[in-house]
Parts: sequence; structure tokens; C-alpha cells
Amino acid sequence: MKARLREHYQKSVIPALMKEFGYKNVMSVPKIEKVTVNIGLGEATQNPKLMDGAVQELGQITGQKPVVTKARKSVAAFKLREGMSIGCMVTLRGDRMYEFLDRLMNVSLPRVRDFRGVSTRSFDGRGNYTLGLRDQFIFPEISYEKVEKVKGMNICITTTARTDAEALALLKQLGMPFRQN
Repeated sequence: MKARLREHYQKSVIPALMKEFGYKNVMSVPKIEKVTVNIGLGEATQNPKLMDGAVQELGQITGQKPVVTKARKSVAAFKLREGMSIGCMVTLRGDRMYEFLDRLMNVSLPRVRDFRGVSTRSFDGRGNYTLGLRDQFIFPEISYEKVEKVKGMNICITTTARTDAEALALLKQLGMPFRQN
């Protein structure tokens, strides 16, 4: 079964972007390559049990087993040694990626308190978009009782767009709720 957002992309987003930017070839239309979800836990150096909860919650949210990230360098000021677990991440591609984006845009983001839309300034200049979330409770898969600590996360949407304007048009067409400036 195809993801709902992928079908929407193929049926209506590709023709709209071809018309807007004047692409001659369907393959030159920007698309979403991957979505990376990352939780950084600096406190895991003092309390290693926090990492288990983060890995389990990120797995529930994305439907994929997270990779635990390790420190590359030792930093004495942070009491951090090389090789210590300091976070976890998931890279989503294909149908899982479209499924996650669909849930993020249509279910999770509207659950944020006082939500007026996401910023249009979070592009990196090469057509990639990064979004920071303060807590994991906006996802319906997470239950309040089982969470011991509120954890924020970064969601990076990597596209094949060459410019921020192309990426903005792509994400708007897909239904990303951008703020009205």
C-alpha cells in the first residue's frame, strides 16, 4: 500500500511544481530524499537510563529502531568522554518517511499549544528544512504515564531542491503548515 502523502506528491505536487518553476523533465522536480529525527541527550552522561527511554520513544514515534549516537571527542567541562552515548537518531526513507511526514503535518504539529505554523526561516540555503520540537508529547504514540523526562528533538527534511524557494514551494504543496508572516 502506497503512503497517502506519496500519492498526493505524484498526482498533484509534481504537476504544480512543473508549472510554477517551468521544469521540462519530471525527474528535475524536487522531492524529499530523507527525514532525519534526532534526540540529543547530554544528561545521559550522568543518568544512562534516560537513553533507554529516548530510544524506545523515538522507535514508537518513527516505527523504526533508532541508532544510539556516541561522543566523538572528550570534553572535560561537560564531563564527557569519547565513546559515551549522548543521543539517538533515525533516518527515514521511502514509505516510512512519507507516513511520518503525513502524521507530523496533519496530526502532531496541530497539537502544539498556541500553534500558528512553522517558521519559513529554517532553511539551510541548499533546500533542506530543519524543525525543532520542545517535547515528544505532541505525538499520539507517546503516553504521559510512561515518560520520565521531557525530551526535545530535531527533524531535518532533506530535499533534492537546489534553492530554498524550491524547497519552500515543495513543502507548502505537501501541506507543511507554514506561518503567515
